[in-house]
Amino acid sequence: MPRFNNMKYSSILLFFFLVTGCSVQQKSNSSAGDRSATPSISRLKLLDVYEIPFGQQYGGTWVGGLSGIDYDPANDRYFIISDERSATTASRFYTAKIRIANSKIDTVLFTGVHTLKMPNGKTFPSLKEGAQDAADPESIRFNPRTNKLVWSSEGDRAERNGAVNIRDPWIWEMDLSGNYLDSFALPANMHVQAVEKGPRVNGVFEGLAFAGNYRHLFVSVEEPLYEDGPRADVDYAGAPVRMIKYDAATRQPIAQYAYLLDAVARKPNPATAFRVNGISEIMAINDDRLLVMERSFSMGNSYCTIKIYETDLHAATDVTGISGLHQRRNYKPASKKLLLNMNDLDRYIDNVEGITWGPKLANGHSSLLLIADNNFSKEQKTQFFLFEIIP
Repeated sequence: MPRFNNMKYSSILLFFFLVTGCSVQQKSNSSAGDRSATPSISRLKLLDVYEIPFGQQYGGTWVGGLSGIDYDPANDRYFIISDERSATTASRFYTAKIRIANSKIDTVLFTGVHTLKMPNGKTFPSLKEGAQDAADPESIRFNPRTNKLVWSSEGDRAERNGAVNIRDPWIWEMDLSGNYLDSFALPANMHVQAVEKGPRVNGVFEGLAFAGNYRHLFVSVEEPLYEDGPRADVDYAGAPVRMIKYDAATRQPIAQYAYLLDAVARKPNPATAFRVNGISEIMAINDDRLLVMERSFSMGNSYCTIKIYETDLHAATDVTGISGLHQRRNYKPASKKLLLNMNDLDRYIDNVEGITWGPKLANGHSSLLLIADNNFSKEQKTQFFLFEIIP
């Protein structure tokens, strides 16, 4: 995803090209494959916010850049992926326990750290060491049926070490120790190209969601493909992005659906400065309904605008064979219903990138956990948000 920071823009841009036993933090102040039993969601109620201090260390690694989270209720554990591109330590994911008491996050306990591995068994190099092989981790999901994990990387399309690096995105399957097992087939229109065709840099595979009792895997593209039109902007709503549906067993794509983004939430300052809105993560309710998280940021503003929508793909058109979505009207996009605009919470909201089901609350309602990526910046925060799902 596009990394950003209002107060330290130039330093974060530099870091953007370079990065992108147990530790307990006592509080001081699941992605389920089939959620058909989950009642309809009328709204999301914030229960608590928990922060991990900047510079937290675990297992010799810097705990930061937390971009994806998934819950395994059978073992009461969370899988959390970091988007660090092996700049300080190798690309990795963590396991953790999150203790919830009296509808509050009491403790975040990191229990393990695992290095992501390439198919040859080696760890990923940094962009400086080997841009062609570097990873850009974004999302992670656990499949209890196979006891395996899937994770996504956005690929690359940028000048690195004096040459333009072209690297396709991917969705890989791995074991619980981070060892590569298999890959999901890449659709033809998702290959990164040297010309302006296909996916945009840092705008590719941000979200993953198992659905249909783990028969399917949905993958969300953060921003429009070049041929599908311009990016979202402050005066442009309706930019179409794609969601890919996979057969989880064969790892083959079986459909693509269009989802129309909101406009960028606020004007940047200056007017030509960086701004973005895209899908930062998805999560399945059942095989047709997803939670979709849109994340907007504009330079000159100190916080992000995070919106969570319920979207329904049941009547949406399969747009696999349709190009130029912004110019066509012969397809039906996914429907969307706003459940939450986090601006309405009247508190600082950072770069929220991860979402997962949490445990059942004492009142029997489902819980939802969100996690924010601090981009390894002192001016940003690693936040955990606990919500109650109100039916």
